[in-house]
This record gives sequence, C-alpha cells and structure tokens, in this order.
Amino acid sequence: MVGTARPVFVLFGSSIVQFSYGVGGWGAMLSDYYSRKDAATHPALVIVYFGGNDSCSQDRSIAHVPLPEYYENMNKIAAHLKGLSETIRLIFLTPPPVNEKMVTKYFGDCGRTNERCRMYAEACMKMCSEMGVTCIDLWSVFQQQREDWQTAYFIDGIHLTSEGSKVVGNEILKVIEESEWEPSLHWESMPCEFSGVTLFDTLGYNHFLNSSLP
Repeated sequence: MVGTARPVFVLFGSSIVQFSYGVGGWGAMLSDYYSRKDAATHPALVIVYFGGNDSCSQDRSIAHVPLPEYYENMNKIAAHLKGLSETIRLIFLTPPPVNEKMVTKYFGDCGRTNERCRMYAEACMKMCSEMGVTCIDLWSVFQQQREDWQTAYFIDGIHLTSEGSKVVGNEILKVIEESEWEPSLHWESMPCEFSGVTLFDTLGYNHFLNSSLP
C-alpha cells in the first residue's frame, strides 16, 4: 500500500505550468524522477511561475499586470508560502524569453515581447533576492543554451517544446541537487518507497533513450 505521508511538490503558475504535464513536459519529467520515492519525513517543495502573461502590454492584452503590481503580487505569494512552514522549500521561475515572430503568428499582436519579459524576469529575481528565495532565471538560461533557442524551445512562441521543457526540468533538478536543504529533496538521496532491488532505474532508462536517439 502506498504511504500516506508522501510530500507534495506543488507547481503553481499559468499555462506554461499546465502544459508541463504533457508528454515531454518538465512537470512530467519531475514526476518521472520522483515516482518511486518515499519521503514521509521530507518537507514540501513549491515551484512558482508567473510573469509571462503579466508582461503583455496594457493596450494589447487584458492579461497585463503593471510591473509594480506584479512585483507586489509575487512578494505576497512568497511571503505567504514561507509563512506556512519553516521547512517549506520554494523555487521561483522567471518568465522565459519568447519567439516574437511565432507569438505574432499564433496569438496576434498581443504585446508580448522579449524585452518586456526581461523586465518582469528582473523584477522576479529582485523580489526573490530580497525575500531570500531561490530563483531560476529562465530568461537568461534559455538564450545561453543554444543559438537556435527561438525555434528549438517553443511550439508557438510561448509554450515549450520537449527540448524547452528539458531545460526547465534540468535547471530545477540542479537547484534541488546543489541546495543545502536538510533533509535533501534530490531524488537520488531519497529511499525508494518499496524496499529491495529497484527493477527500473529512471536515470539509466533516460540515458538509454537519449543515447538511442538519432
């Protein structure tokens, strides 16, 4: 019987979070890594993503949230989550960049530009620094990974391909692995829920899949 005290990893955000549970998504990737882990004594992890929709220009989209208000909202979210427990772990994700040509093609002129995403990404990082919260700068990471990031990482200019999701998932796993959280939430440090020999090694299987691709 599955244990009743498993920790909950919460992914909180917009459609980029919603889409992350599709095939090849970063939410599905994290679920895969942690699927057999037992962590009755481990604290929860909350991953927060907002800012992409907020960054749309005011005269082009009803989703627009002014930068000062976005900063205040994110600050309130961080303060609320930190106040829930001294052991809760938080990771905030900045808005990633966008492929502006694809955005216009699929969504029209919604005022969502790479420059506006940068402004909201910097606001998110500033808030996290002041609140002592871990932040992953997706806006910078995406553009540093490869030259063809605009076509490799987006299906419509905003939402992520499996390659884009892999970048997000790996950045999250890197933070979890390198953090000094006690107890650790890295999947390799957790015992399996069922004792005995593990018949299926997630890491080994993923390595096999990657090495088998043309």
